[in-house]
Amino acid sequence: MKVLVTGAKGFVGRNLCESLKAIRDGKDRRERYQSLLPLEVYEFDLSSTEGQLEDWCGRADFVFNLAGVNRTENPSDFMAGNHGFASDLLECLERHGNTCPVMLASSIQASLEGRFANSEYGKSKLAGESLFREYSKRTGAPVLIYRFPNLYGKWCRPNYNSAVATFCDAIANDRDYFVSDPGVELELLYIDDLVAEMLSAMQGEPHRCDYNGLGPVEGDAFCITPTTDHVTLGEIVELLKEFKRSRETLDVPRMAEGSLRKKLYSTYLSYLDLDDLSYRLSPSKDTRGSFTEILHMDDYGQVSINISAPRAIKGNHWHMSKWEKFLVVSGEALIRERRVGLDGSGERFPVAEYHVNGGDRVVVEMVPGMAHSIENLSADRDLVTLMWANEPFDPDNPDTYYEEV
Repeated sequence: MKVLVTGAKGFVGRNLCESLKAIRDGKDRRERYQSLLPLEVYEFDLSSTEGQLEDWCGRADFVFNLAGVNRTENPSDFMAGNHGFASDLLECLERHGNTCPVMLASSIQASLEGRFANSEYGKSKLAGESLFREYSKRTGAPVLIYRFPNLYGKWCRPNYNSAVATFCDAIANDRDYFVSDPGVELELLYIDDLVAEMLSAMQGEPHRCDYNGLGPVEGDAFCITPTTDHVTLGEIVELLKEFKRSRETLDVPRMAEGSLRKKLYSTYLSYLDLDDLSYRLSPSKDTRGSFTEILHMDDYGQVSINISAPRAIKGNHWHMSKWEKFLVVSGEALIRERRVGLDGSGERFPVAEYHVNGGDRVVVEMVPGMAHSIENLSADRDLVTLMWANEPFDPDNPDTYYEEV
């Protein structure tokens, strides 16, 4: 399939083109996209020539029209950029007799409802929709009109057309920002969800809808990406501030699959300056070595790195409810475990011993009610162990009781 993408260097265009090229180059091997191969991607943007547009309009099997003006000091630029170029594109396709499907990136502002009633940007998008419908009636070419809500994700320009991008950039990099009304609610669409929908549209499987004002209803006059979230500006800012604090608290925000939190956290991370991609942790040290917490997760526990000095023994304690997993990644260790208390004969329970090393990739479980210890068997090398506990350490409720194994 030959695909023409206009506005290829913009936010949506760049994400779409990178996904298309990953499929084209065999980097995305998911079965559902193999029907698109062999794939050619024509990337049209401001640096492209009229000759290239002419050539590509004659070849394309599918066209994504993502080009347009999103922000300008002169409102008349909206009509010229959003309606004018669309007209040129459709005329070019018509000259070549190319009736391939054409997708139009419109906007929910084209509804001209509510706070968008006097939007010049919305008026230009509505004019573009009319242009595409007339083109379809005249030529028989399928058109797919998507009214985008507020988009967000990696590579979106701050202080341009996305409040989410502006807040992500400001909070991640300690810049000033202003929230005019924290109670304003936005409908948000994540860029990866949008790209997945556009790839489905290429395969003839778009989601269809109609609109009653701002709300989608059953119908087929428009296309839609159904996976959106409704959230206020104030809630967005609070989430981003939580993400910012996580470097200090070591907390990992809850992020259920498909949730706004997960998508927003991925977006936030993409705005970190290169100098801020690394950060230092604070290990607890003594003569036996060090213990460094890496992550805290309210629902999924704590991840740490334990370094034991040569011949050092750590542990010799047990837990009422907490359990742990130890994985030695470097060095050689002897892990011992013994059930707390006495057996039916009044004797201590037997000790189980596990010899493990960095090459084994063997996980040893520390279970409730079992005293345990870990000993570095080397006389000259540190022992490095990855440790996971089912709950973060709470100094007010440590659930740790000394007892030698």
